[in-house]
Amino acid sequence: MNAAMNAMLLDNLKLLSLSTMIQNLSAKLRQAKEGKIAYEEFLLNLTEIEVQVRRENGRKRRIKEAGFPLLKPLETFDFEAATDLDVRYIQELTTGEYIEEKRNVIFLGKSGTGKTHLATALGMEACTSGYRTRFVTGCGLANELIEARDEKILSRVIKRYAGYGLLIIDELGYVPFSKEGAELLFQVLAERHEKRPVIITTNMGFGDWTQIFGDPNLTGALLDRITHKAHIINCTWESYRLKETLKNKRRNSK
Repeated sequence: MNAAMNAMLLDNLKLLSLSTMIQNLSAKLRQAKEGKIAYEEFLLNLTEIEVQVRRENGRKRRIKEAGFPLLKPLETFDFEAATDLDVRYIQELTTGEYIEEKRNVIFLGKSGTGKTHLATALGMEACTSGYRTRFVTGCGLANELIEARDEKILSRVIKRYAGYGLLIIDELGYVPFSKEGAELLFQVLAERHEKRPVIITTNMGFGDWTQIFGDPNLTGALLDRITHKAHIINCTWESYRLKETLKNKRRNSK
C-alpha cells in the first residue's frame, strides 16, 4: 500500500471512529505481507480487534453505570460454605436465560449469607452479556421515587427504571416502607412485570412482607406479580459474617 492510499485509509478510519483499527493497522499490514494473508483474512483480523475492544469497553461502562456497591464476581463466592446451594443452578442463571424469559430471581435468607454477592455476580454477568443493569437498595429506590414525585419527574424516573434490562433490588425488608414508598415501588415493579426481570434479595419470608409494605392488598398483588414464574432461592446456610466474627473471637481469646 503506497503512502497516499495509507493516508486515505487512516482518514477514513478516523471518520468512522475506528481508533483500535488505526492503532493496529501497521502491525496487521506487516503481518499480512509477511504471511501472505488473503485480503479477507486481513480485514477480519483487523475488525475483530475493534469489536473485542468495543465489547470490553461496553462491559466496563455498563458495570460502572449499574452502581454496584462492590464488584463481586461469581468466582469469589464461597460455594463450600453455602452447603444447601445448588451450584449448577446458579451457573445456569449466569447464562442470562432468565433475562430472555423475563423471569425474576429472588434470594431469600438471613443477613450475611451472600445474597448480595450472588445478585451482584448475576448483575455483572448481565452487563457482560450486553444488558443495561441497575443495582439499588429497596430503601434507596423508594426514597428516590418519593423525591421524584415531589420534584414532578416521577413518570420519567419510573420509565428509566422500567427500561433497564435487569433491575436488582437489594435488602428488601430491612427497612419498612412508608405508604407512599410502597405504592411507588409497586408502580416500578408493575411496569416491569412480564417485560423485564428483577433480582430481589430479602431477609424476610413472603408471609412477612406485609410488615414491609403495610397494606395486605398491595402486598398480595405485588407478591403475585414478582413470584410468578420466578426463580426462588432459599439461602438457609449459616451467616458468613457471623461465622467470621466467631472465628476471630476464638482466635483472639487464645
